[in-house]
Amino acid sequence: MTNKSSSPLLAYLALAAVCIIWGTTYLGLRIGVTQFPPFLFSLLRFLIAGPLLLGFMLTLGKARLPDRATLVNQAIAGFFMVTLGITVVGWAEVYISSGLAAIICSCMPIWTMLINVLVTKDEQPNWIILTGLAAGITGIVMIFGEHLTELSDNNYTAGIVVTFLANLSWAIGSVWMKKKNTAGNPFLNAGLQMTFGMLFIIPLTLIFDEYSGITWTPSLIYALLYMALIGSVAAYACYAYAIKHLPMTLVSLYAYINPIVAVVLGWLILDEKLNLRMAIAIAITLVGIYVVNRGYQHQSVRKTMSTST
Repeated sequence: MTNKSSSPLLAYLALAAVCIIWGTTYLGLRIGVTQFPPFLFSLLRFLIAGPLLLGFMLTLGKARLPDRATLVNQAIAGFFMVTLGITVVGWAEVYISSGLAAIICSCMPIWTMLINVLVTKDEQPNWIILTGLAAGITGIVMIFGEHLTELSDNNYTAGIVVTFLANLSWAIGSVWMKKKNTAGNPFLNAGLQMTFGMLFIIPLTLIFDEYSGITWTPSLIYALLYMALIGSVAAYACYAYAIKHLPMTLVSLYAYINPIVAVVLGWLILDEKLNLRMAIAIAITLVGIYVVNRGYQHQSVRKTMSTST
């Protein structure tokens, strides 16, 4: 009884951690990919994070390596999420602004919904959920509206296209992880996904990165450690746990919260602008998230009632 009642609460807390932590990583990622070869930065990030979480779970966590089929599933998730998702977005941010990247990456809930509706046939949305998703994306566009003109800038075309594809890859990997993560320890699976994803980055850095003139600076080292330990070990593990216990479309709404956290932190720490229009946009986004959650609660109640009858 305790386990069933505590699981949703822990899952929501894990999702809240993802929303906040990944909202703080925009700056760290920007520092990393602009001061260091972008694929190499991600390789080092997950070289630290993946084996660290994996080693912890296999020793102090007393977990065991899963069977071969499960390892293959985690490798596939790591390829789509870590290699094609996170790492490629990092490379794209060398060429496009973080604001534009935030708009594109906020499409994550839309991708997830479309995959669930058209491919997996899971988590079919009702009109309440669709309304919430629309409100959320409207709020994000209002926050970063000044970056919309960049979508038509030919200088950004490659970065824009790659970011869209990377965001789609992350959504595919997340849905895959949701379906294949029903058994096993989610934290061990997160360590496996980051480790496999790191291995797939190796050919990318060898092909695309330029190693001449590499300089280690304090800000780069701090960014790398923060992205590895907090942005990866902590947040990725929480993401894996949330996916296991909550509807995928609901979890994907972290993509609406991350830009808001980045904006608020920029206002508090860097004295960046936060005007009335942006405040209203943030409120609209949060209302959208609330509406989506209510939509899933409504579905759950109706499912329970139909089952009981």
